[in-house]
Amino acid sequence: MEQSSSLELHIFWDRFLKIIEERVNHQSFNTWFKPLGIVDIQDDTLVISVPQSYYQSWLEEHYLPLLKSASQRLLDRKVNISFVISEQHDSTVVDDAITNPSDLMQPPVDSSQLFFEQQVINPRFTFDSFVVGNSNQFAHAAAKAVAESPGTTAFNPLVIYGGVGLGKTHILQAIANYCLSNGKLHHDRSRVIIVSSEKFTMDFIMSIQNNVTTQYSNYYRTADLLLVDDIQFFNNKERTQEEFFHIFNALHQNGRQIVLTMDRPPSQLKGLADRLINRFQWGLVTDIQPPDFETRIAILKKKAEADGVYLDNAITEYIAENITSNIRELEGALIRLLAYSSLRGQDITLDMSTRVLSDTFTKKPSIITIEFIQNLVCDYFSLSNNQIMSNSRRKEVAIARHIAIYLAKKLTDSSLKTIGLHFGGRDHSTVIHSIRTVENKYMNDSSLAKHIQVLTNKAKSS
Repeated sequence: MEQSSSLELHIFWDRFLKIIEERVNHQSFNTWFKPLGIVDIQDDTLVISVPQSYYQSWLEEHYLPLLKSASQRLLDRKVNISFVISEQHDSTVVDDAITNPSDLMQPPVDSSQLFFEQQVINPRFTFDSFVVGNSNQFAHAAAKAVAESPGTTAFNPLVIYGGVGLGKTHILQAIANYCLSNGKLHHDRSRVIIVSSEKFTMDFIMSIQNNVTTQYSNYYRTADLLLVDDIQFFNNKERTQEEFFHIFNALHQNGRQIVLTMDRPPSQLKGLADRLINRFQWGLVTDIQPPDFETRIAILKKKAEADGVYLDNAITEYIAENITSNIRELEGALIRLLAYSSLRGQDITLDMSTRVLSDTFTKKPSIITIEFIQNLVCDYFSLSNNQIMSNSRRKEVAIARHIAIYLAKKLTDSSLKTIGLHFGGRDHSTVIHSIRTVENKYMNDSSLAKHIQVLTNKAKSS
């Protein structure tokens, strides 16, 4: 096979990464695949460039079958994978939107010896480009306060939690961008460290293997602003948690700002040491909820405007009505429309939108069952199914049982008798008692209301 043209390689690589992105979590994709590049497709070999030698080792050990599978799917033949270390990737994650080398954060040490180079701060993720609504207003205000006075507010650490695709990473990057663009940290980019929890962990492992753990620790302790994304992935990583614990203490004692994101409240994180969870609650903990209808429309309008496209109100309403819980899905629908419009040379109309997006909206029918609710509640409260179906009157078990029965009535079409049968054969009156218990406490018990809201959102978005 002759060497492929640049256009063919670009098209292949774009499709290749999309397949990978569908099969790994967001943090893994950003950490291990986004920094890669395509060199060529030669005969039956896909040549991929990596920024550091340890990328090759990690990919070969953990993701080689996935790389081969994605290649075979696109090329319709078995493909070998070959890696080359590319100097152009050295010390940074390449982002298409950043072409000026000064826009990339540089490590304060030789990255050929250490492995903890920083991630890119994406200039597109700012407070101005973040759409504020009722679902994220408080988190946005807290983040802005921290960005204006890092390390001097009571919001240290600032912890932001919420589901996938709701804007946590955007806010994290916006804080860094604001601090740097407004001179809060004297434009010294080496003092701003933004990293995913997975990257933090893997660099720590590499530092152990290369006997540079002291340099690793010192590197993070020099930060004026430390931002860590998706902290929940520290679960069950005891050595990483211990290292982060000491780094956290050192930064906090020196008045340095710490911002963390996670997918649930600190108190509900599993596999993390109690002393870490305790420190996460020293400052301010705030959440981001799925956007309401009006906010979803505003997001679509803003994204379209940024791409220089006008969207009719009927189109934005159609999309917003069908995508309710994930901002990334909103963006994906818009990108699909723009791509179709560009390839076909057609204006974006409501008729075209319904044809192009209808299959996307029907891919994941939402069927909520009593069993699903039971499993969701048990996982949320760290209980077993046998416990909530038992006659136990322990407070935590009783509350979980009441909430599960209440949600079963609220989110399914099941009768009271059916619900009772699913909860250990309880009778009609017992089910009504559980429902009324929740309803009577809902307005006055903020903790209970929060549990109901979070579980309802989880159920509807799953």
